[in-house]
Amino acid sequence: MNQTKNIGSTTEDPQACLSLVTLGVSDLNRSIAFYETIGFVRKSQTAEGVGFFQAGACAISVYPSADMAKDADIGFDDRSPAFRGVCLAWNCRSKREVDLAIDRAYRAGATVQKSAEDVFWGGYCGYFYDPDGHLWEVAYNPGFPLTADGRLMLPN
Repeated sequence: MNQTKNIGSTTEDPQACLSLVTLGVSDLNRSIAFYETIGFVRKSQTAEGVGFFQAGACAISVYPSADMAKDADIGFDDRSPAFRGVCLAWNCRSKREVDLAIDRAYRAGATVQKSAEDVFWGGYCGYFYDPDGHLWEVAYNPGFPLTADGRLMLPN
């Protein structure tokens, strides 16, 4: 049974904020090349054994799955499931941008799971898997505007 560590108490409550998503990968160099090719800008190129990319208001990193499991002190089985119950999303400003993004991912080595199409909630989206099987949705949602730097703004 896992035991949580006592981290003490504080009078300051941190603001909940997703700042970094780390994807476990089987081939670090292949994953770095994939994410650069689909348009993410690599940062901190001096960091060894990991790739960091700016992704709008947060960042993405790619890190070898076995190393991630070791860092987290959990067992590792390299047989990855077909669907992990998690989907990353790339929101675009138009249907055309969705089509271009999915095409770019395909040309970089992604597997297109579902071609983009109009969907029941009034938007347009499609899905692809990156080379390590991480599922991405690429979507245009007219009800969720994007800021100039690509941040998704949820309506009240």
